[in-house]
Amino acid sequence: MSEQQVPEHIAALRDMIDASQRIVVFTGAGISTESGIPDFRGPKGVWNTQTPIDFRDFVASEEMRRESWQRKFSGGMNIDGAEPNAGHRAISSLVHAGKVTHIITQNVDGLHQKSGTPDEQVIELHGNASYATCLACGKRYELEDIRGPFLERGVIPCCDSCGGMVKTATISFGQSMPAEEMQRAEQATLACDLFIAIGSSLVVYPAAGFPRLAKENGARLVIINEQETDMDVYCDLVLHKQIGPTLSRAVD
Repeated sequence: MSEQQVPEHIAALRDMIDASQRIVVFTGAGISTESGIPDFRGPKGVWNTQTPIDFRDFVASEEMRRESWQRKFSGGMNIDGAEPNAGHRAISSLVHAGKVTHIITQNVDGLHQKSGTPDEQVIELHGNASYATCLACGKRYELEDIRGPFLERGVIPCCDSCGGMVKTATISFGQSMPAEEMQRAEQATLACDLFIAIGSSLVVYPAAGFPRLAKENGARLVIINEQETDMDVYCDLVLHKQIGPTLSRAVD
């Protein structure tokens, strides 16, 4: 396809990427729906089919810990077998081209890393569901080491180093946001010249405050999301388009 045939919205996004040197990409659940992972808030999302387990209940109740692990190993979220889609790959290509300095993500699926983006350039605000950690000492545990004993004998995992509770490495309702990741995200946002928010409803704070922070600090702001957001009015470019095809065309 010739340059004259490139849709106007793709050309506009391309131009902004080309003109920028320090891009920060912010991603929400919408980028992973094309990988088969349901949006938490969508019609088939987890929050519409089951009540989230509050962190305080997880800590206080063995029954809630058992329920949490049962949900994890039921496969309802389709995270374990999910693969990166065209959107993840397009962003990764911008990282490797030196255009994107950091990806700030609300997602816990690890698909940015799986697409080839170095772990140190992914800031996971809500943690990662692909492994577990001890709440007391922070020791990491692989899920495969937990799955068998739990499903076969009902063993709720605890830390073999300090005896603490083991939980998936995600941030649950009622759990404090990770201070180090929030600080890294703020620093990256303040250093960027283009902030691209992708697949997020931008209603969960404090994470949703980063796009506005970038704009107020002089960066240009782009939102790519199929639905409108409250932040659309502040943007230099808004694309209510499908994420994977849009990013692929813009990055090609």
